[in-house]
Amino acid sequence: LLTAAVAGCGERAPVAGVAAVGRGTVTEVVEAPATVTPRATVTLAAPADGTVATLAVRDGQQVRAGTVLVRVDSPSAQRRLREVRQADARAAAAVGTTVGATVPTRAPAGVDAVQVRADAEARRAFGGARAAALLISEESVRAQALAAVATAESQYAAARAAAQEVLRRVNAGLAGLSAAITALSEAQRIQTRAAVAVAEQAVGALDVRAPISGVVSLGGPAGAPRPDLSAASGSLSPDLQQALAAAGGGQPSSDVVAAGVPVRAGQPVVTLTDVSALTLAAEVDETDVLLVRAGVPAAIELDAVPDATYRGRVTSVDLTPTQTARGGVTYRVRLTLDGGTRPDGRAAPLPRPGMNAVARLRVREARDALSVPASAVLREGGRDVVWVAQDGRARRRDVVLGAQGEDRVQVVGGLRDGEQVVVRGADRLRDGQQLRR
Repeated sequence: LLTAAVAGCGERAPVAGVAAVGRGTVTEVVEAPATVTPRATVTLAAPADGTVATLAVRDGQQVRAGTVLVRVDSPSAQRRLREVRQADARAAAAVGTTVGATVPTRAPAGVDAVQVRADAEARRAFGGARAAALLISEESVRAQALAAVATAESQYAAARAAAQEVLRRVNAGLAGLSAAITALSEAQRIQTRAAVAVAEQAVGALDVRAPISGVVSLGGPAGAPRPDLSAASGSLSPDLQQALAAAGGGQPSSDVVAAGVPVRAGQPVVTLTDVSALTLAAEVDETDVLLVRAGVPAAIELDAVPDATYRGRVTSVDLTPTQTARGGVTYRVRLTLDGGTRPDGRAAPLPRPGMNAVARLRVREARDALSVPASAVLREGGRDVVWVAQDGRARRRDVVLGAQGEDRVQVVGGLRDGEQVVVRGADRLRDGQQLRR
């Protein structure tokens, strides 16, 4: 740096430092707090009330997808399966049943009552089947069960419409009463078959299997609530609502899991963590996030290994913001987390999920760029300005900035190579002040 005294208007001027505008590489880095995250984490819950019949894994064990982890003995699920099968058998026997009169002038009022009872029973049956499906912990099985209920509801609506048409024909004297009863029975059979399908899937789900490969942790996260099924239970009969309440939906549950231990439907029994590929979740401030895009490289420092540097690369930037405790706004940025090295060249240890880190994202890099020391740039009136030493005087100059590094800033407009800018004491200058060497 060259130093010069600045004087003017008869006052003692501050001492200023100047530096030449030059060329070089400018790298802009955005720092963000981050956390090490596993590739995937899944918490599996008990599919029904019962007892742990078999615990096939231990804490810390590595398992493959599809492995049976826990077998639950659930008398309630088995009992429900028997009940819905019996109801389905009765509905099947009713299909085709005829009534003595063949072509009455008008359908008796009892037929309408049958339809009202059938509709009420359908609502209870579909509601109960949906509630049972929601208690299935394995996501794919739960989705299949819910889809079966939705399909059965559509089929029931179509069958009900057909039964209504038959009743119209009976009232018009165009069909026998037996046809109306048969149509209603067929509609009722649809709902009982749906209940059987869901109950069978619930019993099949008593074998809790690993949906992903990973490391076993018995129980669930501390204080994790079970699913809240209150919204789904609103349309159920009082006995079904009472059954759901007994299952403890939404209430914290114990994470103790062992053979012979009772479990409740929805209680976490096993957590699987896939650590085959660790990633990083960083929180980037809203003032910087527009510079971040997929592919941006990063240097990562873990709090647990401060002398090592890990490598990473941005894979995605969330669109939805996160509100900080102080009212600020950040965006979640996800990165790969590759190996690290220590200063002596040794490999750094493998991180663990949950560790804290700082990610330094290299968002912009300008090579052979016109640049000035960062201390030369001031922000005045919403513009970036520098003070240029020109003909022995200080001249204010608006500039356009590019990449902004920690020490040097790229200037893409407003300066020429070789010009001298003030880097110390610029905040006390006035335009035109004399500069003395």
